[in-house]
Parts: sequence; structure tokens; C-alpha cells
Amino acid sequence: MSGNQHKFRIGDPVWAKMKGFSPWPGKVCMPPSDIKRPAIKKQMHCVNFFGTNDFAWIEENNMKDYEQYKETLIKDKKTKQMANAIEEMEKYLRDRDPAHKDDEEEEFDALVSGKEKAKKLAKKPESRKRELNADSDSSASGPSSSSTAKKPKGRPQLKDRYKEEPSSSHSERDSSPVGGQFSGSQASVSKKSSAAAVAGLLDRPTLARPVSPAIGMDLVTSSQTLREKDIQPSKLNFGFLGLGIMGSGIVKNLLNSGHTVTVWNRTTEKVRDFLEAGAKEALTPSDVIAESDITFSCVSDPQAAKDLVFGNCGVLQEINTTKGYVEMTGIDSDTSQDIAEAISLKGGRYLEAQIQGSKSQAQDGTLVILVAGDRSLFDDCQSCFQAMGKNSFYLGEVGNASKMNLVLQTMVGVTLAGLAEGMALADRAGLQQKDVMEVLELTGLACPTILGKGKAIIDGGFPTHQPLQHMQKDLKLSLNMGDQLEQPLPLTASANEVFKHAKRLGYGEHDVSAVYIRARF
Repeated sequence: MSGNQHKFRIGDPVWAKMKGFSPWPGKVCMPPSDIKRPAIKKQMHCVNFFGTNDFAWIEENNMKDYEQYKETLIKDKKTKQMANAIEEMEKYLRDRDPAHKDDEEEEFDALVSGKEKAKKLAKKPESRKRELNADSDSSASGPSSSSTAKKPKGRPQLKDRYKEEPSSSHSERDSSPVGGQFSGSQASVSKKSSAAAVAGLLDRPTLARPVSPAIGMDLVTSSQTLREKDIQPSKLNFGFLGLGIMGSGIVKNLLNSGHTVTVWNRTTEKVRDFLEAGAKEALTPSDVIAESDITFSCVSDPQAAKDLVFGNCGVLQEINTTKGYVEMTGIDSDTSQDIAEAISLKGGRYLEAQIQGSKSQAQDGTLVILVAGDRSLFDDCQSCFQAMGKNSFYLGEVGNASKMNLVLQTMVGVTLAGLAEGMALADRAGLQQKDVMEVLELTGLACPTILGKGKAIIDGGFPTHQPLQHMQKDLKLSLNMGDQLEQPLPLTASANEVFKHAKRLGYGEHDVSAVYIRARF
């Protein structure tokens, strides 16, 4: 650790940026006892955010000096929360005590180096000393691919992020020196040989991976289907979090049907086109909630959905008795119930609205929407559901819609895995895949999904209508539900492995039809 130099010290005013959020003013601080440092090998500091009093471990390369970047990062249209945060920061700078700062810096240096003052060592038992030394070692070398905000009292949902996100980088784990500190030369040789064996096992033909096309769409022109619906838009203000493949099509139809929509997306580039089409922009998820009566969320997976709700500047911060929240992300029933409970405790209304369909159906407004939760909120969203889909089903209590969606996704995933294997077998047998599809079209198996994905397999481009990684996520959630209910799902388990391997080959962001690559090669 002695060779590592920290750019920031305890008490330094900074701009700290968390994944998915704008830079926010805060100060470097000693971490509260319940804020555990992520086990990641990068320089990190605990930051106390002004305005929200949240704490988070932030990588040093995501932090900037407050005074130096003040003019750049304070925007003309700053929110009320940002204004409060700036005011608190300025007060902190006026009242800061340099002598106190020096004491804190000494304490931090002692923690980082693993050394403590003699009086502290005398007070604490031996086991506690070993624990502190272990913590200081990990904080010296441990890093984080992203950071997570948390109140001092802590939220159990956010702890999952610390466990999951660091595992995303294989290269960091493989190059980590930690293993060498605890293993001998024999273990090192064994590790190298096993790594070579694994590399040989995964060795497959080099495949030309086509670049998946952009989501580009015409946001101004209404689809014929939407025009035929003759929707009377609600006068309520609506918000939408997430402008991905599905979210973009849904927001397009909300705008074209006359609804007032405020949008937020993790990457701001996607927001510009929607602003030109008539949407309003918000800087954070909590700003969307503040501006809207009812807010929809459609992001990638359960963890992303929980981060939006429980994270820094998240949904919960502005939820009250006048607000409604509709979760459209493909999630499991446990996650949905956790979010529902948190929203209800703040007095808000909650719906889960799971969607069946792909990019084309989202743009045309022909999705099938499975809804569960607050019935009055379901009624208030009717004009929106009309714009989004061809039918919406109310299924009762929270969790039912999530379960129904996973059942349907299980059927689709197993069917597509079977289609991919059949097309691969036809190719191996010397049959023309085009002939196979022509015959299939005349049988009882003919349906838009099988015919559409079969054509995509023949063309070989796999343009994204439903991302393969989202299907694999749903199959995994179905298997978890099967485990809880002690329901065997052998075909689902096999299909999940096939999709997982296709994702491993680099086709996660391509269409689900790219599962053929795994079946063929």
C-alpha cells in the first residue's frame, strides 16, 4: 500500500459520480460502521453526499475536485435537490476546520496502512486487531467496478449490488495477486494447469459476430394501429424510467397518443430524440417521480429495478400518497413484492405490469400487458395501457403478473432452443433451411414467433428485437421459482444452459434467435 498515492483525503469536497447518475457534491469521509467496502481492487473513498446524506464507496477515478469543476458541473437548470446540495456544500466549505481535518487525515492514513496508534491497540482485543488489519489490507488493494449509495441505517436490497457487481470482470480476478499471498508454488502450478484445461474446453471456432443495429426509430409518426385505437389521453402527468429497446417504443406511443411524459435514462444520449418529440427531461429518477403523478419503469433486470427504487436519488425519495409507480421490468415475484412494500410504506400505489412482446410490438402498440397490484392505479393507467398494447389483463395481488410472465417466457425460451437445434440438425443433414421453414409454415407449428426467428436464423444477422441476455435472465428466474415451489424444470434448465453459452460467446445483446450460434457450433 505504501506505493499507492491517494488523490483525495478525509474532508475533501468532491464531485462524486455513481453509475447511472449525474455527478453530485459530497465530501470524503470515514465510512460508517454499517457501510462495507466493496471487495474491488481500485482506489476508493467513502463519500457522504450533501442534500441526501447518503453514503457510498466511490472509485477515485469517478471523483473530481469540487472547486476545480464547480462551474462545469453546476448546470443552469439544476433541480431543487441539487440546489440544496450546493448550499450545504458551500456552508461546509465556510465552516470547515483545518485542524479537525488534519486529525481525520491521520486516522484515515492509519486505517489504510494497517497501523494504529498504541492507545487504540491497547484497548481492543486481539481478534478485533486482526479484523481491522484485514479490512485495511482490502481497502488498500480492493476495488470496485461501480459504487452503491446507502443510508447510514442500511437497506438490505442494496447489499446485493456489492456482491454481484465486482464479479463482472474476469480479467481482474485472474490477474489478482491475492491468491499468491495465501498459496504455495504447488497451488500456483495447479491453478495454471486448470486454467489451461478450461481454456481448451472453451476453445471454439472463431465466429464473425455481426454488429447489432441501433434502436433508431421514427418517434413522430404514429403507427396505423395506434391511430385506429382513438385513445382519449389521461390528463395526469406520467414519467418513464428507461429508454431501452422496449421502453423507447412504449414512450413513443405514449407521446403520440397525447400523454404528457417526463423521461430519464441512464445514458443521456437516448433522451435527446424524445425531447424533440415532446417529452420532458429529468436529471434523476427522483426528479421524474416529483414531476409525475404516475411513473413507469422498464429497465434490464431485477437488480437494476431495485437500484432505481432504493438507490441514491432514487424513486423512494419522492414517493408519497399522491404518487403511483408501475414496474414493467421483467422481474421475479420476490423483487416485485419488495418494491411494492417499500412504495406502500411511503403511502404510494404500486402495480407490476409485465409485458409480452418484442421491439416490433412495442413500437406498434400491440404488446400484451399482464398487471397485478393496486386496482385503482390500474384504472388510472388505462389510457396508457391502451397506447402500449392490444390487451391488458388484471391478475390480482402483487406477484401474480411476474409469475405469469415467467411461465410464458419459459415456454418461449424452450421453444426457441428447440427451433435452433432443429435448424442446426437440418444444416448438418444437408437439408436447405429455407425448405424446412416452408414446410413448417404449412404445419400446426406455424406461428409468428417461430417463423420470424427461423427467418432470422437463415439470414444470419440477428437484429435485436428481444435481447438474448434478457431471455436467459427470464429462464434463470423461472428456474429459481421452480426451486422455491419444488417443481422440476429439466427442459428449462437445458435451455438456460444453451442461452447462457450463446451469451458467453458474445451474443447477449443480439436477438434471441442468435441462440442458433450455440446450437450450430
